Amino acid sequence: ETVDREYRVMAALASTDVPVAKVLHLCEDDDVIGSMFFLMEYVEGRIFWDPALPELNRDERSAIYTEMNRVLAKLHSVNISDVGLDDFGKPGNYFARQVGRWSKQYKASETETLAEMEALIAWLPANMPADDGRVALVHGDYRLDNMLFHPTGTQVEAVVDWELSTLGHPFADLAYQCMQLRMRHDCVISGLEGIDRDALGIPGEEEYVADYCRRVGINGIPHWNFYLAFSFFRLAAILQGIKKRALDGTASSTRATSYGELVKPLAEKAAALAGIAC
Repeated sequence: ETVDREYRVMAALASTDVPVAKVLHLCEDDDVIGSMFFLMEYVEGRIFWDPALPELNRDERSAIYTEMNRVLAKLHSVNISDVGLDDFGKPGNYFARQVGRWSKQYKASETETLAEMEALIAWLPANMPADDGRVALVHGDYRLDNMLFHPTGTQVEAVVDWELSTLGHPFADLAYQCMQLRMRHDCVISGLEGIDRDALGIPGEEEYVADYCRRVGINGIPHWNFYLAFSFFRLAAILQGIKKRALDGTASSTRATSYGELVKPLAEKAAALAGIAC
């Protein structure tokens, strides 16, 4: 059940510097509304859907990205034992397990042969960095529109949508966020590709990663392209599942077809990062 996991992680984070909505009660009795559910407090705030933040001024845009970076570093600095989440996931070999899982998921929902995905399924295990022992609580879907910002300010009031959270490697969250910013702006998952970030006051990827490294006390991230390629591959595999459900007529989202159209472009970006020519 993802519901009780979401409740558990949000309850655990209440005692930390990571902003989350206060959870009030988990109801595990399916008879009440037909499924397990939990109650949480109402958090007043703003959600920004466009990463170019057109509704804000230059200083506010800079502050929003600084705040996202700060909160991510805080999340990855949470002492897992102190908040009682030692058993929230399997520690170690995160990328090996994730590559295996999403390769299987992709193959199970494959609707056509994509040379890039076939190549990545072989390339990722063969080029995986040695496990450096880092284990953190990871969000799994850390992006701009999964945060509630102050109604008039730039601070994060609550990070939401914890259903993919687990114990994993912190670089996965960072690369996932940077991956989204490399996507086309006019896309169903909007990114910042081709947009003059400096003119907008939005940090470039190199600066954003350097700020994160400074905040968590490390000197840089070797094999950065691997983590980005993995992120594009993982999202392609997730969206392939949505595409399959859309073709089968079982997808719940009206945008399922649009998501499905992203699978090949995402695979191409991953292949390019990996240096694979297809």
